[in-house]
Amino acid sequence: MSLSDDLRDELAQISPPRHCCRQAEASALFHASGAWHLRGGAVGVHLDLSSSGVARRAFALLRDLGVRSEIRTYRRRAFEQGTRYQLHVDVDEHALHVLREAGVLSRIGAPLEHPPKRVVGRSCCRGAYLRGALLGAGSLSGPRDPHLELRASGLEGARFIADVAAREGIGLAVAERGTHAVAYAKGHDTIADVLALAGAGDTALRLEEHAVLAAIRADANRLANADEANLVRTARAAHAQLEAIRSVDVDSLPPALAEIAELRLRHPSASLRELAAKARPPLSKAAAHRRLQAVVKLVSTE
Repeated sequence: MSLSDDLRDELAQISPPRHCCRQAEASALFHASGAWHLRGGAVGVHLDLSSSGVARRAFALLRDLGVRSEIRTYRRRAFEQGTRYQLHVDVDEHALHVLREAGVLSRIGAPLEHPPKRVVGRSCCRGAYLRGALLGAGSLSGPRDPHLELRASGLEGARFIADVAAREGIGLAVAERGTHAVAYAKGHDTIADVLALAGAGDTALRLEEHAVLAAIRADANRLANADEANLVRTARAAHAQLEAIRSVDVDSLPPALAEIAELRLRHPSASLRELAAKARPPLSKAAAHRRLQAVVKLVSTE
């Protein structure tokens, strides 16, 4: 299953207890995936949904609001030939009232591009609205280089979604995509905030865990590369020191230089810290480095 499927399955398990949240979630579902049509002079609407879990959630949500609906399926005319689900709504007087209160229809019955701000006046309702938008037409890719999109029919609808998120301190960008528009986010932190607000804590945690593991791997690789570079530098320096020491008579060197030269000959792969510890008395790493440099310099001037 894709990350989008996992996200929808998790969100579909949430049943908000408050009427205002159910209303906000239904509003987002209709704005994200609703299609309006006329049949014999009567207005009809259906929700076009991607999974059976989302269809069942939408059916239960409308039932709680007193709106009758019917689930139907059809096959997509696409390469994957996936099954889609349509929730056909019986638009009677009560349904019209519910859709007007949810900001789906205007007072005269015209479809609205987005609801009035009263529908998302509370923080819980803003989370419910984002949940409905994700259930209706959201997509999530990742966990590497994650990308989240919430689709709307037009630019104003996408801007409304971004404004809902902004009121909770979350920044979403908006873009037009030909026949529709999207509010979107990139990066683990922003996407995790959106998912957490919508109620998808498990999916948000999955993304955060991946971000932490990626950071740990990056730090480990950086440290490993640094260690490798240090080892290469140490090996090259030790080789140059050995070449210099072998070209001189160690006994002719001053006692301090002779001691460090003999230690380098006996321990060709030892680090400066290890050589310094073997001197009598022990030296600091800096002192051992200065003495070996003096030997190399002495040879180069001869």
